[in-house]
Amino acid sequence: QVQLVESGGGLVQAGGSLGLSCAASGFIIDIYDVSWYRQAPGKERELVATITNGYRENYADFVKGRFTISRDNAKNTVYLQMNSLKPEDTAVYYCNADLFGSHHWGKGTLVTVSS
Repeated sequence: QVQLVESGGGLVQAGGSLGLSCAASGFIIDIYDVSWYRQAPGKERELVATITNGYRENYADFVKGRFTISRDNAKNTVYLQMNSLKPEDTAVYYCNADLFGSHHWGKGTLVTVSS
């Protein structure tokens, strides 16, 4: 069964850090571009960061310098390290694997940043 499972969300104070994981099963993630998206209450889903199958990283302006995306193909897992968290980072964070327009989505993990 093809699956992406996010983990690592939780409650953290502003200025704190969290590390998210996205574990793939049922397919080999190394050929995919993988992205993290987030959706805050009442808002549309937005792209946070992408790591290509060639390890190129791209970030939304609102997380540059604070978040780092990485991948460990041997573990079939992609990570998102989030530092200097702000209350506006509160959202459900989703993992997406893309191969030539064929997408797999996880169910998300909730990150709550208190002020």
